[in-house]
Amino acid sequence: MIYFVEDDVNIRKLVCYALTKEGYEVEEFANGADLEKALERCIPELVILDIMLPGVDGLQLLENMRKDEKYKDIPAIFLTAKDSEFDVVIGLDMGADDYISKPFGMTEFVARVRAVLRRYEKTKDTAEYRIGELYVDDGRHIVKVAGEEINLAYKEYELLLALLKADGSVVDRDSLLTKIWGEFYDESRTLDVHIRKLRVKLKSAGEMIHTVKNVGYRLGGLGE
Repeated sequence: MIYFVEDDVNIRKLVCYALTKEGYEVEEFANGADLEKALERCIPELVILDIMLPGVDGLQLLENMRKDEKYKDIPAIFLTAKDSEFDVVIGLDMGADDYISKPFGMTEFVARVRAVLRRYEKTKDTAEYRIGELYVDDGRHIVKVAGEEINLAYKEYELLLALLKADGSVVDRDSLLTKIWGEFYDESRTLDVHIRKLRVKLKSAGEMIHTVKNVGYRLGGLGE
């Protein structure tokens, strides 16, 4: 669900038509008071705000949202006739994810809406992991051991993530090879080499990667 707040009825209808045509569900509002009532009823995936609104303006609406724990993470796009650098900076500093100036083309508008939604979808799929001295922030692609940041190569990171997501269960060799290298390496020692490198780079946390003989690997728990 996308909430769109705009006092110009023609722009409102045009934008709603374009987004609906792309498969999005849209609810439109002419003022901020109606938006705030709707937020209590349902939390949307995105809010598009005109800045110049009757009553509470778009900047104040976004500020109110960012102060409320329930709404602070809702992505927001400002849509306004104002295009000065000052207004752009204020809007972005207040927590807007994008800023689109009128007049605008519908193709670009829909593309930017899609981009903001896609960024937030990725964020929802990410997680933080803590096991002993090991800390991984998948959203920011950060790995730390005992507070020290560790630099991993791409496949080393993906290998570590696959083991973390298994939550202590064994991940068999075939699954790891297929997931990370995209195909099955029958006699290849690629996986074993990367496991060895990962253990070394993770220092003390590397001891938590256990080999389960003739099966695969697990992170945490007991190995063989």
